Amino acid sequence: MTSYDPAISTIDIKGSLNLRDMGGMPISGGITFPYKVFVRSGNLSEVGQDGLKALKDYGITTVIDLRSKPEVVKWGNPAIDDPDIDFHNVPLFLGDPDQKEDPTMVFLRTHPLGDFYVQVMEGLSGEIIKVLDILANTSGVALFHCAHGKDRTGIIAAILYLLAGASQEDIIRNYEFSYEYIRWFLDPLIEKREDVMKHTLRSDRINMEIMLGYINNRYDGSILAYLKESGITDDTLNRLYSKMGVAGT
Repeated sequence: MTSYDPAISTIDIKGSLNLRDMGGMPISGGITFPYKVFVRSGNLSEVGQDGLKALKDYGITTVIDLRSKPEVVKWGNPAIDDPDIDFHNVPLFLGDPDQKEDPTMVFLRTHPLGDFYVQVMEGLSGEIIKVLDILANTSGVALFHCAHGKDRTGIIAAILYLLAGASQEDIIRNYEFSYEYIRWFLDPLIEKREDVMKHTLRSDRINMEIMLGYINNRYDGSILAYLKESGITDDTLNRLYSKMGVAGT
């Protein structure tokens, strides 16, 4: 049983959703993941200009929106036109989750979210590498986010933590915390969702177990093997290791 408590890394900014610094996670070498390097979040559309200023005051200079283009058009993003922020949209969902008959949403009626995570890792590996390239080359704090900050964001967070040498149990605990942290927001949505889709609004540990199991079974537990197969460069890896404060392998 892990003693790691993800609550230590929450950030309180009005209008934000599931906003957390990645710092505080135990990683290799007996240290913890550094603060003010990478921040994860849900949708930023409700933070307003005051919230955006607070994010910039925190040190954020780069925002990576992992949502699909239809989502960005529908919900917007206050960081898009901000002159102080380097904004990128790198979708880890190519359809539209707001459409009931989107192929991925149909898939999720009969599959756990973890199977979707594996689909993303297999089918959108190039986009994952693009996200990591951006994160590796930021000068300030980088924030990446999706809609609720648990699924597409959870994939990127898990990859970074694995690369830094975090334990799988701690990564699962970090993933589970998303639902705990924002259930005030998610529970009303779950009540309205059809029964076969309620699971998509939670962060049940089985989902991250499936993703980690994929890495364990196909890549012998090595996220580095997955990333190298996906085309990551040594330069990007070395920059990420440096940012995370760990030695390269």
